[in-house]
Amino acid sequence: MSVRVKICGVTRVEDALAAVECGAEIIGLNFYPPSPRCLGRERAAEIRRAIGGRALVAGVFVNAARSFIAECVSELALDFVQFHGDEDDAMLAGWPVPTIRALRLRSDEALAELPARRASYLLLDTFHPGLYGGSGQARALDGLQRFDLSRVILSGGLDPANVAAAAALGPYAVDVASGVESAPGIKDPSRLRSFIANAKSAR
Repeated sequence: MSVRVKICGVTRVEDALAAVECGAEIIGLNFYPPSPRCLGRERAAEIRRAIGGRALVAGVFVNAARSFIAECVSELALDFVQFHGDEDDAMLAGWPVPTIRALRLRSDEALAELPARRASYLLLDTFHPGLYGGSGQARALDGLQRFDLSRVILSGGLDPANVAAAAALGPYAVDVASGVESAPGIKDPSRLRSFIANAKSAR
């Protein structure tokens, strides 16, 4: 099976539909208000209805209240809850759907080992002092070949030009936001197509 593709920071129905039609399996919806990719629950519900069961939907949260996350899971029928902030282990427990724990690593930071998984999946992203994801800053993939990445989502600075190298490492999924955009939150159709095709063609 080819690698799964997660298109994150989707804010428009047309972008979600384009991603799904190109073969994306997971759509990420951002609920972190400072992010330019944040959307309200009404718009999120429109996107959820539009894609139906053709793709899974991940809700992305940063240090959000548990009650707010629970409401989103219920109202939007989320398939994943992604924690992209400084949440403790207790926050990751007790959800009715799989969880994703984002690890923000410096671009030159090498992993001695994969951290213990207190979530269903780990997402490796690039650290930025002022942003929780979506920075577009790439990180080296060196050293990841020796890990079992079957429960890892690779993110951080991926774009159509470099996604094949990430996909070839055999992760659960590759994840992109800014790398397929014409502006924050606005996906570029040609970049979407290229990203997904290049990820799927990796061996």
